[in-house]
Amino acid sequence: MAKKSTSTTTAPDTAWLGRGRHIGPEPEQDVRRNLIALKAAGVLDDFLDLDPVEAARSTVLHPRDASADPGPSARRLFEARWRVADDVTVRAQLTLYDPEARRREGEGVTWVLAAEAEQAWDLRWPSPALMFWPDSDRVAWDHDTAADVRLRTANYLPKDDDELRRLLRDCTRQSWLIHVVVHEAMTPDVKGLLPVTAFLPPGLRHRVIEHRGTPEQAQIADFAMKRELSVRMPRGGAVVLPTEPPTPGYDAERFTVRSVFLDGSEPTELLDRIKEFAELPRPLPAEAERALTQLRQGWHLLTADEELTHARDMVTKYAEALEAMTKSRDLYQQAAEAAQAALAEVTGGDGVPRPPAAGTAKADGSPLSALTKAFGRFRDPNK
Repeated sequence: MAKKSTSTTTAPDTAWLGRGRHIGPEPEQDVRRNLIALKAAGVLDDFLDLDPVEAARSTVLHPRDASADPGPSARRLFEARWRVADDVTVRAQLTLYDPEARRREGEGVTWVLAAEAEQAWDLRWPSPALMFWPDSDRVAWDHDTAADVRLRTANYLPKDDDELRRLLRDCTRQSWLIHVVVHEAMTPDVKGLLPVTAFLPPGLRHRVIEHRGTPEQAQIADFAMKRELSVRMPRGGAVVLPTEPPTPGYDAERFTVRSVFLDGSEPTELLDRIKEFAELPRPLPAEAERALTQLRQGWHLLTADEELTHARDMVTKYAEALEAMTKSRDLYQQAAEAAQAALAEVTGGDGVPRPPAAGTAKADGSPLSALTKAFGRFRDPNK
């Protein structure tokens, strides 16, 4: 099992971060079609389709460093810019990665999405995921990378105890998403089969995965969660699963809902607990921190004003570099002239060293001392 690396940095309240897998033959084409359609509809201000190698070589708005590089396994980089609320600009990058060598063929392409707004993120804003991926069940872009579960649907728990415990470990230790387990007290009707995550606000809907336990799974699910995660599964209720390492402020009792009616009505209490959990300061996975750095320092889709500001910054930097080079040239020239003057003083101007005059050896020292003293007259101790 892969280790989950985290940093001590928590996600800023302006950011939206997501990760998943696309199961299908043409993930890039799915993204392009959606971006083109949304720009034509006026939803997007603009978008950019980049080859990662070309993107790494291009000029960007901010100074680059190594952490802003998407990495050698990146296969495509997309950028999009749109506005929400009162002209608040959102910038987002979607990076597609080739499957890791250890993964079986056909497991899909991993994607990482980082978006950031000019002010604190409002959950009522549109989901950044749907700016890149089509909102269609026919395009399976919404698989979690940690386990074989999906967004936008209710995923039923495995019936085997070992598989169930493995699923719980993977979802709490490796996933970026919030995982919620809902238990069916009795088999629901058609409306009750719909995922409760559909009631979440748009900005949170694609950050939460719903698991379902059937009526007969009450005991086995409760036992597995108690053993693996130290939380209980109430019959006919729900629980927001903890994370590993633990999220500061998480309390199992607080994030357990005793009763959830699966009749198509809005489960208000459960939705409130999910929103509350999403607001907790959760440490960023290392990959998420890199994605946020890449968004901030490797941004290419500039507005006209940003292009002008960037051009002015470049002119200033080039002028400063030219001035530094000129100063350096002048210093070298002064040093050369000092050397020539010192050599002329020691040799008498004909290049042949002269012995010290009689009676002055002690006062003046050797020719080397004279040369050193001559250099001393031109030395600037502050340079």
